[in-house]
Amino acid sequence: MKKIYSFAMLLLAGAFALTSCEDDNESNPTLVQPTVFNVNTPSIGSGAVDLKKSTTVNFTWSQPTFTDFAAPVVPTYTIEVSPLSGTFNQAYDENKEDNTGADYVALAQTYNGTSADIPTDEINRALMLLYTGEEANFPAKQTMKIRVKAAVQDASFTEYFPIYSNVIDLNTIPYWATLTAADPEIWWLIGADIADGSWGSDIGKCVIPMQTIDGFEYDSKTGQGDIQWIGYLGGSGFKLRGALDDGWAAQWGQGDSFGTFVKNDGGSGNITVPAAGLYTVKLNTASDKLAIEAYDGSAPVFDGMAIAGSFNDWGDTPMTPCSTGWENHDWYITTSLDAGAEIKIKQAGSWDYNRGGSFVQYGGGMYVYGVANGDNLVIPESATYMILFNDITGYIRFIKQ
Repeated sequence: MKKIYSFAMLLLAGAFALTSCEDDNESNPTLVQPTVFNVNTPSIGSGAVDLKKSTTVNFTWSQPTFTDFAAPVVPTYTIEVSPLSGTFNQAYDENKEDNTGADYVALAQTYNGTSADIPTDEINRALMLLYTGEEANFPAKQTMKIRVKAAVQDASFTEYFPIYSNVIDLNTIPYWATLTAADPEIWWLIGADIADGSWGSDIGKCVIPMQTIDGFEYDSKTGQGDIQWIGYLGGSGFKLRGALDDGWAAQWGQGDSFGTFVKNDGGSGNITVPAAGLYTVKLNTASDKLAIEAYDGSAPVFDGMAIAGSFNDWGDTPMTPCSTGWENHDWYITTSLDAGAEIKIKQAGSWDYNRGGSFVQYGGGMYVYGVANGDNLVIPESATYMILFNDITGYIRFIKQ
């Protein structure tokens, strides 16, 4: 059985507007909505998915056909997990303090195809969000109920005409994990204008991470929000990458001219600024808006930057400039530090410029917006760290190796 809906299409906004006026029914396009589609049980053999030792589970489902007389409408798919009760009556809402009665979790990532590799840590997190018992009673094995929702979205991501697949069982071996907010989603700068200009993938030497913005509240579920980088661009071209190991699947490039930027288009050009100088590159990872504008401040150019601390009797251990062929404002070093060690970032040979503060923890290390004459940075865990520093913003990032 199919349901038929009348709706007006606002082409400029890319949005759907429902209508109830019978007189308009003949002139408006009609959306034909299916009522059934199927998700397939993953092929995992007779055992259970070890959610800690594996990384993804592949799910496939059939294509429900939404049509508007002219062409099929591609729906957006969401994976929903009911890890305990197996019912889908009330969704968990991370924006609410009280989720009493919630019995399923909608995973953050959405899809437009009929196949997806679902991260096992997200499936495990769904269980952790709804589990209310003690760690000692945490289940060693758990059968989770999973279904797929298909819906049409407009330009503002409002959903219309949701339908649901059948429900399947996924046998799992879950693990106890302390729930924390998602790390901010970070993109990387790469290209002829960046670091050594080689388009290589070595962090610091070839690519530079964008930075969180001090005081910005990131989405606790997705880590999305505003990120930025401020530095010198010479006009030779660069791009943004979402990951360094995805074969350029996630990228930002330039369209027909500077100021027109396109995402995930393998045919896009290199982003080329109209004149050499200092620029602010700002990306909102939630709304997919990229802006590149001339920096309205000034910045000194340092001959050298160093780390100093208890590990070297507060002497200078030089950092390496990321860019050596043009004006540089990013620095890096890889070094081993013991838990409890105290350090600062400083101008080589002088304490006139120094940065310190208190770390913010994230999945791969920690970061801080260093302040002038701030507190010593206290290392929380013995490890080898790559330390990156931007001398315009004061942003310091430690990446555990």
